[in-house]
Amino acid sequence: MPNSALDTNSAAQALGIAAVERDTGIAKDTLRVWERRYGFPAPLRDAHGERLYPSAQVEKLRLMRRLMDQGRRPSTIVRLSTDELATLLDAAGPGEVDPQRSEREAALLQLVRLHRSNELRAALYQLLLKQGLQRFVADTVAPLNDCIGHAWLRGEIDVPEEHLYTEQVQNVLRSAIGSQAVAGGRPRILLTTFPDEQHALGLLMAEATLVPEGAACVSLGTQTPMSDIRSAAEAGTFDVVALSFSAAYPQRQAVDGLNALRELLPPGIALWAGGAAVQGKNRRLNGVRVITDLDDALTALAQWRAEHHN
Repeated sequence: MPNSALDTNSAAQALGIAAVERDTGIAKDTLRVWERRYGFPAPLRDAHGERLYPSAQVEKLRLMRRLMDQGRRPSTIVRLSTDELATLLDAAGPGEVDPQRSEREAALLQLVRLHRSNELRAALYQLLLKQGLQRFVADTVAPLNDCIGHAWLRGEIDVPEEHLYTEQVQNVLRSAIGSQAVAGGRPRILLTTFPDEQHALGLLMAEATLVPEGAACVSLGTQTPMSDIRSAAEAGTFDVVALSFSAAYPQRQAVDGLNALRELLPPGIALWAGGAAVQGKNRRLNGVRVITDLDDALTALAQWRAEHHN
């Protein structure tokens, strides 16, 4: 049967690409790239030529996303069956979860599960006031991200709960950053992501780490075209352009994009990149400072200042 000739039952069970993105957390552009590169997913087509993903393919994509959050590359798992993917998850799951999860993290996770967004935001603000911005990011947000990731991996929360958590953390961080930002600091850092990268939390965590050190950070948000990054960096006389890449971002695309951006930017503007997709890629990134974690962001800041002291 041709892909476009869907019966009523098949169409009712299949999801459109936007619904698959919401369900799995995998960006639409990434789904299209995988379709061309790996032959999976292999969506059907409706009468208008729009992609429709059968439930079996959506389930496999969910498992792939969970394994990618563990650090697996899509190219190494895309050809595995759903049963094989599930076996990998079962093998990795118990050993990677901290059995002594703190009472604080457990309480916050419960608020996420119950969709108590106002209570979650209030609890996060209270921790921020107690810890200060940098400690809040390092001691609360970073481990809590892992806690949420493990809960998602085990199927204890779904994508809507993950999004609720991310939204509340982002709201708290943006408010705190805005209250501490100062004009005239150095270096001037432009933060953003490439067009296919929708995850903004990594950018905000980096900004929240750097702003208390006196750096002047300006965020363009996510999904900025490369030409716009270059023009904004030059027009705003920025010292550094910093980009973030989540585990779901294709590693080859990250490397190629960063090398292309390095060629576009003036030599005097430093280029920093952090996140799971660029870890270990130093040798393939000429003129790009790979940031390994939040502490390394502070190291990069100190090194920049040592090299540019007046």
